[in-house]
Amino acid sequence: MTIFGILVPTFAFPRTVNMWFLSPPLAVSSYDSLNGSMQLREALTEARAQQFPPVSAASVLSPNTTVPSKNKRAKVSRTRNSVLKRRKKKSKENDESKVVLPPPRSPIPPRKQRFIWSMSPNDALIYAKREIEHAPVVIDDPYLSAPIFRNISAFKRSYELMETMLKVYIYPDGDKPIFHQPHLYGIYASEGWFMKFMEESREFVTRDPEKAHLFYLPYSARQLELAVYVPNSHNLRPLSIFMRDYANMIAAKYPYWNRTHGRDHFLVACHDWGPYTLTMHEELTKNTMKALCNADVSEGIFTAGQDISLPETTIRSPKRPLRNVGGGLRVSQRPILAFFAGNMHGRVRPTLLKYWHNKDDDMKIYGPLPIGVSRKMSYVQHMKSSKYCICPMGYEVNSPRIVEAIYYECVPVIIADNFVLPFNEVLDWSAFSVVIAEKDIPKLKEILLTIPLRRYLTMLANLKMVQKHFLWNPRPLRYDLFHMILHSIWFSRLSQIQIPQPQ
Repeated sequence: MTIFGILVPTFAFPRTVNMWFLSPPLAVSSYDSLNGSMQLREALTEARAQQFPPVSAASVLSPNTTVPSKNKRAKVSRTRNSVLKRRKKKSKENDESKVVLPPPRSPIPPRKQRFIWSMSPNDALIYAKREIEHAPVVIDDPYLSAPIFRNISAFKRSYELMETMLKVYIYPDGDKPIFHQPHLYGIYASEGWFMKFMEESREFVTRDPEKAHLFYLPYSARQLELAVYVPNSHNLRPLSIFMRDYANMIAAKYPYWNRTHGRDHFLVACHDWGPYTLTMHEELTKNTMKALCNADVSEGIFTAGQDISLPETTIRSPKRPLRNVGGGLRVSQRPILAFFAGNMHGRVRPTLLKYWHNKDDDMKIYGPLPIGVSRKMSYVQHMKSSKYCICPMGYEVNSPRIVEAIYYECVPVIIADNFVLPFNEVLDWSAFSVVIAEKDIPKLKEILLTIPLRRYLTMLANLKMVQKHFLWNPRPLRYDLFHMILHSIWFSRLSQIQIPQPQ
């Protein structure tokens, strides 16, 4: 039977059996002359190809084998592509369905529009400030939620005037990638998304600097780091020299900087080093309006009331910036009181772990989320299943977890002394978050448990209402994150304006 089992296949399929069982050793050049395993595999493949000429499919396939035609394979490929496109379209539609569309802008009477356009930029700012001081009272707005604002009437009037009046001149100077090239992913993406939408804006951008109320310095702190910083040098001086020379060039080339010594100029930088790249130019440091993620008032660079605290947002997919937004579980289905997972750096996180890691079943406090834990419940699922999400500072005061908590509908607990919260000039953070001093970390659970359920439910409802103000929509929408950042810069400029007293 054994001889029969060998001879029959040999006579029936002589080439096939000879190829796999009776082939002589391959002639390959010495192993030492090959550069690595990839070249060895290529040599083996080439040698086999030379020894055995191409064999037709009919000579090696059994009579029952069906060979798919080219047309059928093309049809399968088209079907797969169609399925992928439908999935991408569905994902995009699901993301867009999370966004509640704002109402359209109210039309402005032509006569009033002509009056506004006739004013000089400085007169227009004085007019806007007066209008805001006498803003009509907003009682029940269908889109804006009054409890999350310090003064909803003033905010709404200020925002409407920004839409009607504001013009921004963007300096064309500066080479890519440091200038005019937005960085759209990672934890520093806020500066890139703002740059992208600002440079694409037809509504706010003017090419005539004489009509501008604000002047934008379109640099990226992240791109500056990648282009200029020498890795592991721990020397930020070259970055600061670069920005000093840029500001001096702008002041020498254009008359607009020197008119106000940079007070109507602004920049947007989310990198931790953003403030430190400005220190070698006094007016750039003290006078310009700086939208910074590193909004730390203790370092003497960020000035509360003049500078803007920029939200730090983690964008993992620039094509889907709204991915995973929303979907927090009902309160009764949230088994975790408080959750944190992250790397151990800075002064706060080690203290947090010292007191709460593996100390209490209600407090899920980790360093990096363990693999065994993440297999059962992902990081995002942990946030959506927790009542509170702990947002301690890292190396610097800000943390992307604050915005992540807003996205995933988990009340943020912010632990970062000296940190100015984003949009603090218009938003009332006590309505949808908890701020705890660093010294109170040992009492963290006690503080959270003293919050009544009714108060917690109110904060959670407010958190869902504030969410739309922190979204990077694929195309900017009224009151979204792009417009909120721009409004904060506009509001900061208005705060500098002095209204002439009648004589």
